[in-house]
Amino acid sequence: MVDIILDAALDTLKLLPFLYLTYLVLEFIEQRAQAGSVRLVRQSGLWGPFVGAALGIVPQCGFSASASNLFAQRLISAGTLVAVFLSTSDEMLPIMISRAVGAGTILKILGVKLLAGILAGILADKLFRLCRHEGETVDLHRMCQEENCGCEEHGIFVSALLHTVQIAGFVLIINLALGLLLHFIGEENLSSLILNKPVIGPVISALVGLIPNCAASILITELYLQGAMSAGSLIAGLLSASGVGLLVLFRVNRRAMGDNVKILAYTLAASVVIGVALDLAGIVF
Repeated sequence: MVDIILDAALDTLKLLPFLYLTYLVLEFIEQRAQAGSVRLVRQSGLWGPFVGAALGIVPQCGFSASASNLFAQRLISAGTLVAVFLSTSDEMLPIMISRAVGAGTILKILGVKLLAGILAGILADKLFRLCRHEGETVDLHRMCQEENCGCEEHGIFVSALLHTVQIAGFVLIINLALGLLLHFIGEENLSSLILNKPVIGPVISALVGLIPNCAASILITELYLQGAMSAGSLIAGLLSASGVGLLVLFRVNRRAMGDNVKILAYTLAASVVIGVALDLAGIVF
């Protein structure tokens, strides 16, 4: 047990400088991209799913929350919102960069998410004919603080440090859990876990991804890197992991809960279908 704790702690400590540098860069990008991204997706019109999916893959704090608010005001389409949700990767990118995952692998994953967001978004606009109504206007900055998505205005250096500490805590907990798992079942049996199974693996992973917390995407990413999850399960979980986007949607779009449920169900279904298709096709990253 002591060895497991020490290994988890050391693995997490090794990530800290890489995590901090990654979040420092992302904070810099976020401060310059957030307002422009919201304005661009708002003005995208029929090109909404393309623009939403492209902007969604760039890690920006609260962008999925902003998209939910724009949808509640009917300033963007359901397809644009779905495209943002599916392309957003939450904490996957920083974790993979800090784990020194190859650029080719990361680009393939982001490419799949981009394509999934565009195609599913276009289809969503064809399927959904949602009634126009006046949504609730909210203070997104205050909401972002309440949901603890890391948008506090402390300057990029302090914000990056706070985000690093928060994510490192989740990584430590997950590393401990994985260490115990490996200890009791053995590394040779890890690949036989249920998350590597066709159909059921992507379903479970997609359900985990719906949890409105950054721990969900961290868990999914770490399990994949440990070999406990197939590529299809990874994609299914990352597609459904929209951060606090769905949570914000249900808060700001209270007058149309039926629309919210449709978008939730569609996002989950698209995530599962794409994940299963990748497994059946034998796709690996």
